[in-house]
Amino acid sequence: MHPAKRGSGAGGHNVRVIPAPALPLVDRHTHLEGALDPAWVRREAERRGLALPGPLEALWGGGAVPFEGFIEAFLFGASLLDSRAAVRQAALAVARRTLAAGGSGVDLWVSPHFLVVHKAQLSLADFWQGLDEGLSEARALGLQSCVVVDAVNHFGPKHGHAVLDLVLPELPAFVKGFSTGGLEGCPFRDWAPVFERARAAGLRLAAHAGENGPGSNVREAVLEAGVERIVHGIRADDDTLALLADRGIPVDVCPRSNAGLAADVRPHPLPRMLRAGVRCALGTDDPGVLPCDLATERETARALGLDEAEMTRLLRHGAEDAWCLA
Repeated sequence: MHPAKRGSGAGGHNVRVIPAPALPLVDRHTHLEGALDPAWVRREAERRGLALPGPLEALWGGGAVPFEGFIEAFLFGASLLDSRAAVRQAALAVARRTLAAGGSGVDLWVSPHFLVVHKAQLSLADFWQGLDEGLSEARALGLQSCVVVDAVNHFGPKHGHAVLDLVLPELPAFVKGFSTGGLEGCPFRDWAPVFERARAAGLRLAAHAGENGPGSNVREAVLEAGVERIVHGIRADDDTLALLADRGIPVDVCPRSNAGLAADVRPHPLPRMLRAGVRCALGTDDPGVLPCDLATERETARALGLDEAEMTRLLRHGAEDAWCLA
């Protein structure tokens, strides 16, 4: 753990204060299923006699595809995670990409219910063991990590409870949080009992909000569902940004992913968010599908017009609010 002391955020939240020279680079948001090594995916597809989806090849080449094409590409990679060894390789892919870009920590989102129950392609024990093996090897290489269990918003609260039913009985110590992702099709207020159950189990709470749904979802997720962290949040209006700033709510922003999956949001609001006082930090989201790493995300952020002080704030927020360093 890097030397740090506890401080108070604008909203009264405790914030680790890390001396500037000791600031580590952290990938604040990446999905295991979307972060596979493309070379490994190619080998596995060839070994299994599977054709790579056209959208995946296009995205690897820097092309653009409709959202449905991204989902096809994402799900193809997820379909390969059908053994303990494959999950271990996926975790190592995250570690190697993060370390190669100069990172030393990652908050890793995973979807065990999708793989174990929905697709029934491996057991929960194999999933957790493969993840534990990969993250243990990553730790030996110098990477700190934690895991956030992701549920699918548009599947509704019943699904959320099913995810908790699956993971809570034998929850590994490396799991620190619970989140919702997917399409923002179900009101966050309806998810409040699920989030409260996760909180009661000792998990921290996050939500993908204001990405493919309206900016009002960000406010609702905070005020009515009680989440303490927002992923993306790029459609939030000025009043909502003020709320996030006042409460010290961290926001994970993924510029490369946002450009591909929320292309109508122009210009990218990261500068406006930072200048409103929001505790933004950078993540890679799905770097095995939409090629990027922490280095390219920082370059993209700088190209949006951020000055050196703002770039340092991104780095500081990324470390001080990271769950993997808590």
